[in-house]
Amino acid sequence: MVQINEATNYIQSIIGDFRPQFGIILGTGLGKLTTEIEVEYTINYEDIPHFPIATVEFHTGKLLFGKLKGKNVVCMQGRFHYYEGYSMQQVTFPVRVMKMLGIERLIVSNAAGGMNPSFSESDLMIIEDHIALFLPENPLVGPNIMGDRFPDMSEPYDLEMIEKAKLIATQNDIEGVHTGTYVSVSGPQLETKAEYKLLRMVGADAVGMSTVPEVIVARQMDLPVFGISVITDMCIPETLKKAEIEKILASAYRAEPNMTLIIKELIAGL
Repeated sequence: MVQINEATNYIQSIIGDFRPQFGIILGTGLGKLTTEIEVEYTINYEDIPHFPIATVEFHTGKLLFGKLKGKNVVCMQGRFHYYEGYSMQQVTFPVRVMKMLGIERLIVSNAAGGMNPSFSESDLMIIEDHIALFLPENPLVGPNIMGDRFPDMSEPYDLEMIEKAKLIATQNDIEGVHTGTYVSVSGPQLETKAEYKLLRMVGADAVGMSTVPEVIVARQMDLPVFGISVITDMCIPETLKKAEIEKILASAYRAEPNMTLIIKELIAGL
């Protein structure tokens, strides 16, 4: 808790009375939303006490504070992953700091592999549920801070925000928007055909290497969460092709305008 307070105090020394209502975490290839924010303050991760440093090439590593659709937001331009060598407590550290800064809701995006045959590349999946059982660590293990010791996970993703996002997609004629279950794995290697079969058998529609730890911590602190995945590649065992990062990023870029629109209008309507 001492480290969380020190990070929070440093940020508050820069942003003053600015109080963010929404926290936003952007996934790989999904940074366009930042161009829509009227940025008032920018803080590099490396300047914040105890904050991890983003090591993934496509994650900038900045906290942006400003207005989006008239609402105060703090946006993580780059997130942290277990495969970078961080503990789950470090991966989720920014969520606790954002809570201390005053956020009332958390919005999380990610790039994911699609395992549901009805999905296509560059589709969007609004996350209704997740599977955490394949993660090697749980961010709540250890001393209990800032929330319930045994947080309920019967509704990890806020039903009101899910319904509002679905309506926004319909009203704006956005095609290829699905709902489904996201499974988080440690990475950094992608899955084998046999692993994709297993993950699909246990009920997952999309797979990725993030999001779930942040959501677990957010729900422990009673923050409502909205999650959305961009399907960047298809992971159907029978038709599986070798993954290429250039194609994955291209798929994310194609879907980004639709994802950005949904998040913007969701924030505007809350």
